[in-house]
Amino acid sequence: MTAPELRGHGGSPAADSYRLEDYAADIPDGPWDLMIGHSLGGAIAVLRAAETTRLILLDPVLEVDAAEVAAIRADQLAELDLTLESIRAAKPHWHPRDHELKVQAVQQVDPKAPVQSFDDNPTWNLVAETTALAVPTLILGGDHAVYSMLATATAERLTAANPLIEYRVVTGAGHSPHRDRPEETIAAILSFLPAAVD
Repeated sequence: MTAPELRGHGGSPAADSYRLEDYAADIPDGPWDLMIGHSLGGAIAVLRAAETTRLILLDPVLEVDAAEVAAIRADQLAELDLTLESIRAAKPHWHPRDHELKVQAVQQVDPKAPVQSFDDNPTWNLVAETTALAVPTLILGGDHAVYSMLATATAERLTAANPLIEYRVVTGAGHSPHRDRPEETIAAILSFLPAAVD
């Protein structure tokens, strides 16, 4: 298993450019049997999908309405101030290790990345690229009653246009289904994968 650290995140240094194509270039070359991407990672996985045989996208950010950029950017910047106490209060249902990892992750983010990621991608729309995917793809979206970065209409458009794409909502989960509803998310992932060969 490989979990790359993107530019400006984790142990990777800050960068001058945060275009989606630049982020995608941070992913090691395949081929991969399976690629899983969450949020921004979902968008990046779409751009590198030719190097995998199966793709799973967890509430991916495939398009961003220009009218929503300011609010999303503000939320991203506010996350940089997360503490263990604040994330525990906001997400009491998360596993304690997820609280720790989330705080650790935001502490390692280049402070200019949340702003520049939008400035460098003024038209954030990967619907065409997602529609053209040539590998079996499972999109696990957050529940809109909680929060999701993927519009239902967009997901329905994708599944109607490409029979290789399957879309499921993880009921009761927000933008991080793997943390909000881990058992349901894992079950959905396992059901999508081919049966093991003895």
